[in-house]
Amino acid sequence: MREALAEAGVAGVTATEVKGFGRQKGHTELYRGAEYVVDFLPKIKLEVAVTDDQADIVVEAIIRAAGTGKVGDGKIFVYDLERAVRIRTGELDGDAL
Repeated sequence: MREALAEAGVAGVTATEVKGFGRQKGHTELYRGAEYVVDFLPKIKLEVAVTDDQADIVVEAIIRAAGTGKVGDGKIFVYDLERAVRIRTGELDGDAL
């Protein structure tokens, strides 16, 4: 994924280990003779901030790199960023990315 995003012109990515569920619905496990349901499965959440003209290219790069065609591939949410500021230099919006 990192290589695909770099090739798409992405300068930085934030990756967070999260837990959640979708169509996978979790599964049942056995621990010390007790059965329990694991509802939330471990996942990786990527956050990528790009300019409007990069958005479609980045979405396609993610689909190519992460898509398997199976349940659990995940989703991509695209939304507008109101403002971006690079603290060190004071650059704004697209210049800050």
